[in-house]
Amino acid sequence: MSPLLHFLFILFAVAAVVNTSATTDPSNGSDEDFGLDTLSRRFLPEQSRVLATATCDKYPQLCRVKSSPGPDCCKKACTNIKTDRLNCGMCGHKCRVYEICCKGYCVNPMFDKRNCNGCNIKCKKGGYCIYGMCDYA
Repeated sequence: MSPLLHFLFILFAVAAVVNTSATTDPSNGSDEDFGLDTLSRRFLPEQSRVLATATCDKYPQLCRVKSSPGPDCCKKACTNIKTDRLNCGMCGHKCRVYEICCKGYCVNPMFDKRNCNGCNIKCKKGGYCIYGMCDYA
C-alpha cells in the first residue's frame, strides 16, 4: 500500500471515529451532541458565517467591493450587465450563442463593424466586418 493511500485510510478512519463518538460538552452541562460541527463553529468567528450566507439581494453593497465580478445584482449573484452574456443590459436577458455583450447590447462580433472581433473594435469609415476582420478580402 502506498504511503499516500495509507495516510488517506488513516485520515478517513479517524474522521469516522470522531464523527460517531459524540460526547457532551462539559462546559455548559447540556446533553447536546458535541461533534465536529460544534468544534468548527467554536473556532470560526461569528462574522465569517454571516458573510458566507450574505447575498447581494439582501446586501447590495457586496457587489461594489473591489473583488466583485460586477456592480449589479442578478438572481443573488453579482454581475456586470454591460458585459455579462447571461445578463446583458438587464437581469435575465441572454445573448445568443454567437453574440457577446458590449455596453449592455448583444452584438455579433463576426459581422458588427462597431464591435468587430470584440467590443469597441471599429472598422474604418466605410469599411465592413467579415468573420471578425475589418475589410477582409
